[in-house]
Amino acid sequence: MARQFAALGRNLVVTARRTDRLEQLKAELTGTYPGIEVLVKALDVNDHDAVFKVFGEAREELGGIDRVIVNAGLGKGQPIGTGYFHANKQTAETNFVAALAQCEAAVGIFREQRAGHLVVISSMSAMRGMRGNITTYAATKAGVAALAEGIRSDLARTRIKVSTIFPGYIRSEMNDKVAKTPLMVDTVPGVRSMVKAIERESATACAPSWPWTAIGFAMRNLPLSVVRRIA
Repeated sequence: MARQFAALGRNLVVTARRTDRLEQLKAELTGTYPGIEVLVKALDVNDHDAVFKVFGEAREELGGIDRVIVNAGLGKGQPIGTGYFHANKQTAETNFVAALAQCEAAVGIFREQRAGHLVVISSMSAMRGMRGNITTYAATKAGVAALAEGIRSDLARTRIKVSTIFPGYIRSEMNDKVAKTPLMVDTVPGVRSMVKAIERESATACAPSWPWTAIGFAMRNLPLSVVRRIA
């Protein structure tokens, strides 16, 4: 995503707990696109004080923030009641509570600026309650989608935009050990579909749009007995 936004001439702030690969990315992007600025910040989103500190530093160094993409997440989890509360708790804390901290920090800045674009990355799994290992994951992604919708409603009469993106199966390091999955798309085209939706400032978007918009409609409307067999 950073590469695709850099190609559009955007200044970037990239964050992660470990910054060695981000420094390599910065060198690549500024070498290819010398007209942009790339800031690298170490950030663990579960350190909530650090979230506010890093967002504030980025705003000060760049003179403002136009867009924040809340994307950090975990895919850990086991069926509820099977003795893995610690894993489900980690997923819930990273995917929802840390996302809440990022939204608070971003929207606080946007309110002061009276403009901005908050992007929350949810998941197609948010469409319904999911069984097995992704029950907690799906619940957190439904939670952040509801959070984003509430923020969107609250800011409806302002110049602050809020987008919720529902990615389908897009290849990433999180799922690179997963065997062949139907409808899985490669990283670059999958992310391109997300970037297009973000650039449109869509309120909500499935990515890629086809076939996930249709699948999302089916997931929301089919009986749970059917959904649990196909998802």
